[in-house]
Parts: sequence; structure tokens; C-alpha cells
Amino acid sequence: MNSSLFSRSLGSLNPFAFRRSQTTRFAYAIQPADTRFDGVTQSTEGEGGESELQDEVALAHPAGVNSIVIDKFEGKFLLSAGADASIHMWDLDDEAATYRPIDSVARSNTHKFGITQLSWFNADSGAFLSSSYDHRLKLWNSDTLVPAVTFNLDSIVYSHAMSPVLANLLVACATQHPAIRLVDLRSGASTHSLPGHNGAVLSVAWSPIHEHILASSGVDGTVRFWDVRRSASGLGVLDLEDSVGIVGYNGVGAGARHRTRGRAHTEPANGVVWTEDGRNIVTTGHDEKIRVWDGEKGANTLANFGPLVKNRHLSSLYPLLTPPSTVPAGKDLLFYPNPHEILVYDLFEGKLLKRLKVPHVAPASGSVMGVATKKFRITSLAWRAHECQMYSSHADGTIRAWKPRTKEDALLDEEEKQEEIARNEERKRKRKVLDDVGESSRKRATPA
Repeated sequence: MNSSLFSRSLGSLNPFAFRRSQTTRFAYAIQPADTRFDGVTQSTEGEGGESELQDEVALAHPAGVNSIVIDKFEGKFLLSAGADASIHMWDLDDEAATYRPIDSVARSNTHKFGITQLSWFNADSGAFLSSSYDHRLKLWNSDTLVPAVTFNLDSIVYSHAMSPVLANLLVACATQHPAIRLVDLRSGASTHSLPGHNGAVLSVAWSPIHEHILASSGVDGTVRFWDVRRSASGLGVLDLEDSVGIVGYNGVGAGARHRTRGRAHTEPANGVVWTEDGRNIVTTGHDEKIRVWDGEKGANTLANFGPLVKNRHLSSLYPLLTPPSTVPAGKDLLFYPNPHEILVYDLFEGKLLKRLKVPHVAPASGSVMGVATKKFRITSLAWRAHECQMYSSHADGTIRAWKPRTKEDALLDEEEKQEEIARNEERKRKRKVLDDVGESSRKRATPA
């Protein structure tokens, strides 16, 4: 860092490059942070029936946390949704050791069943969306936490997506029905469906650069593309056997006959994510594979992420990709939520860079405080770009923070520790001197 500061002071390193060098260093230095989210506090009881504070567990939602999301405008507010359908809002600027909700909505005022996903409105942080197993999609006012509109889709909603392009106010919903449902927030109606999957649709994602292009994945193992402006909306599918892609006459698919058959995964595909520049697509499936695709040609890049990937839960699973401004071009990081750890990969090479263990979780075959470890499953990840921090939600009801801890931080902590030891030694020395003086005074005062 000192060399970067020196180069910056000389003017040989521009501000953008300096910032990226620091955010890259922070992204690689992310570690578990000693931060708790306390929506409901539980404590174990000792032999005498009294609570043991040292075993106190801070729970954000007692029934488990299904989804978290951080607003991308200020990076200040985190929303969390519980398996019991409750919703909490947290202020991340509080910088407290223990966060407490600044506002909440009880289950009786949200959905009848567990919430599957939360997302912020694409224009500002004044509204957000929630979908649920109760077949409903709701648009909320984030100031009052009161639902403004409710859509009944007559089928379980596994996930939903709103385009990052502001002009597009369509919400795509992945439902148990084998057709994607599109909801128009302008008209307040469900506009039309996109049939094509042979089974439930598990995840959807809008292109970040083409406002009318949508990707979806389902239990049939296919990843499909759609142009919602067309009556015949289907554009084609991804094929894991194709490493060339659809070239066409201009090299990016124009004029080519689009593929109508093929599977992206040999088992259900429950995650699809675009990179922010729209050049690549990342998919996940129950075949326990992560695949990276060329966003223009639809070619499998054949990146191999190794044997550690685990993925068997039916719910949507979205890997977290670092924003482009965080790391150098071509060195994007992928954070993958394994059941009890977060795997950090080089996105394009598939190289495992780090394994972030979730604190206080026993091995897969064990238990923690009598709770089966499957309840500690990571359900979602959220990135706080402004501070280069990550947050994870878990099926045990906790939310955990992951923050950078660089070598400089470790050195400062060690220095503070040594200074604290020196202060304690000095206090002991002074106390001993005073005790010796007192003892000497008592001896002089005692008659022979």
C-alpha cells in the first residue's frame, strides 16, 4: 500500500487505478467479522436453569433467513427475509458490534408462507419486491414497510428479477409452473407468460445491457434466453457440449440459426447470473457444476471449478460476482455459497483462491448446540460495494458479515495487543509497589 501511495503522490498512478488497487487488496483479504445481527436473542440454559451469556446466539430470524439484499445506491440498508415470512431492515452504517433492526414487518403483515427472495426496486431504494411460497409477489414502500401492490401468480414463486435498466419495469418471476410470468409495475398487471421449460422455473436474470433480454433456468437443466418484445419470445438455449457458440455473420450471433435443443446442466439448474458488463453468464446446477458462458455466442468457456462445489437444495442459488470496478479486468472473483463455507474462485480460470469457513459451524456430520449442521446452510450472499464487504444469510437464522482484514490490520492489532500487555504489566508493577509500601508501613506500625 505504501508504494501505491507513493506512486499516487508522484502522479504516476491515477485515482481510478489507485482505488482499484486498494479494492482488489480488500476483496482478497475478506475474512469473517465479529459482527452480529440480533433480531431475536436466544441463549442456552445452564444446569441451574440460568442462561449462559457466553453461549448466547444472535439470530436475525428465529426460523432461518431465506434472502438478504443490500441497496446498491447508498450501500446503507440491508433487507432480510425470514423463513417465517418476517422482514427486517438493518442500517449498515451503524458500525455496531451487534446490529438491531431499524424497522420490521411481522409475518401476519407480509406473506402467508416463507419468503423466497427480496430485491430492491431498480430506480431507487424507496421500494423493494418480495416473492413467496404463497404464490404472491409484492411491491413494498421501504419507508413505511407497507405493501403497495400485490400480485397473485397462482403458483409458487421461487425467485424474481427486475432489470437493472431503468426503462424496463417488468418483473420476471420463476414459478412452479413451467412458464415464466411477467408482471408490469406500470399497469399493475401480469402481462404474459413465456412457455418453454419442461418443469418448474427456478431462477431468472435480466441482461444488464439489453433491457428486453431475459435468461432463465429450470428443473429440466436448461438455460433459456428470451426477447420479451417478440410474440415468439424464445431465442435459444445453452448447450454444455458447445464450446464454439453461435457465431453468425458478424461473430456475435447475428443471422445465425439459434439452438433450440441442449442442456446447460445434466440435472436441475437453479442459478443464472450475468456479469455486470453483460459479456458472460454464470450458471449453477444440481450436477454440482459452475459453468461460465460467453454472453454473445452462448459458448461454454469450459472453466473447471473443481470437486468442492455442492448444490442439492431446490431453492435458487446465486453465486456472487464482484463488481467490475473492484478488481482488474479479466480477474473477476466469484464467491460461491457452499453449505458451510464460501468458496472464492477466479471467475474465468475456475481456480480456487480461498475457502472462507463459516465461524462456529461443526463438520457436516456433526452438530452445534444440538442443531443439525444442515440448518447452517448458506442461503444467499450480498455485496456492499461501497465498503468492499460481503454478507451471508443462513438457514440457522443468522446473518454474518465478512470484511477485509489486511496484513496492515493484523500488524495494528498485534501492536495494540502488545501495548495492552505492556499497560497491564505496568499496572501490575505499580500495584506491587503500592502493596510493598503498604506492607512496610504495617510492619513499622506493629509493636515489637
